[in-house]
Amino acid sequence: MRQSLVSTVLVTLPLMMLAACGGDDSGSGSSSGGVTTVSTVPGAPTLSSVTGGNGTAALSFTAPSSNGGSAITGYTASCTGGGSTKTAAGTASPISVTGLTNGTAYSCSVTATNSVGTSPASAALSVTPSATSSSVSTASVLCSYSQNTVNPTTGTTSTSTWSCTSTRRSLTANGIPDHAIGTFPNANNPNTMTTQTVNFSAALTPATASSNATTGLGYALNGVKFDPGTAGTCPTTTTATSQCSLADNSGSWNIEALGQSSFNFGVDSNNAHVQPGGSYHYHGMPEGILTASGVSSTSTKMLLIGWAPDGYPVYARYGRTTATDASSALKIIKGSYSIKTTPNSGRPSTALIPMGAFQQDYEYIAGSGDLDECNGRFDVTPEFPSGIYHYYATDTYPYLPRCWKGSIN
Repeated sequence: MRQSLVSTVLVTLPLMMLAACGGDDSGSGSSSGGVTTVSTVPGAPTLSSVTGGNGTAALSFTAPSSNGGSAITGYTASCTGGGSTKTAAGTASPISVTGLTNGTAYSCSVTATNSVGTSPASAALSVTPSATSSSVSTASVLCSYSQNTVNPTTGTTSTSTWSCTSTRRSLTANGIPDHAIGTFPNANNPNTMTTQTVNFSAALTPATASSNATTGLGYALNGVKFDPGTAGTCPTTTTATSQCSLADNSGSWNIEALGQSSFNFGVDSNNAHVQPGGSYHYHGMPEGILTASGVSSTSTKMLLIGWAPDGYPVYARYGRTTATDASSALKIIKGSYSIKTTPNSGRPSTALIPMGAFQQDYEYIAGSGDLDECNGRFDVTPEFPSGIYHYYATDTYPYLPRCWKGSIN
């Protein structure tokens, strides 16, 4: 009996040791409480657009839905064409691949890497770099446009006339919208809309600048300006909302007109209201323009609604699911800004004024939406079937562009 027990122990121990040393080496893992978690390579990223430049291609993408159980440490963008492949690495979207040959078609994709390895490649998009990719003439689009419409709310006539020279696109207008508006003055906006003298000019052939501009306003086709910011501010010492002003920009914290409920600027259904000088202006999506053009959730289309001060066009709400594919379905385009998880130092209490009330509450997160930091992207459009950089009015912050990619003069 004693000899049998000894034999059993001598046989069992090596088997246990062998089991402890064995295993699948195709991934990495950790053990907690007897449960082993195995990490794998990430899923494939989603490549949303590829923008060609002078010997370059900028790949914009979103992170994969799964990181494989291990944090993604980087991305690799690849473009293949003309018998060669060029790559570039980065940690966030977009990534620019350089050293490409102008006039050569490239197929581009992106992969993600974690501690285990590299993901499958995203679905590929094509691009043809060109020395003039960032400079596209708009001379063939609405270079002669005018409207003369009686405003259905006020009975005042809305007028706007767009014309072009060989180098400039110009607007003269009276600032009255050509669609129904809310009641002004109202309880939260004491101003009366009046006719304005509007003169605006922009480049007919816009070109990307070396840095983003933050001055200048765009205009809708009806002659009403896009003006997303407000003059409202709060001081750092704010302990009650009554200490803030909706018309005094001397405070440190810039109040947003939309996306918050702490302050009421008296905007109407067009996300617009009236400034003290009588100027009606849009802070966000100009719903009346879309309605008048027959655009709705059941009748979607890419709608050109105006022009930016750098000369690039402005579209509203809808764009292509795949930016450079005119046959892809339309979708609601989203900006790439989010409310910060931690408020800036010195901000008035979030218990008093919740996050989202101030411009400083938002941050740009590349790849989190469809657009860049200026609420724009390169895309094919009905008016520009070969593609052009353009801006969007969106339903999410920043609602309207707040910086400009092109040169302004």
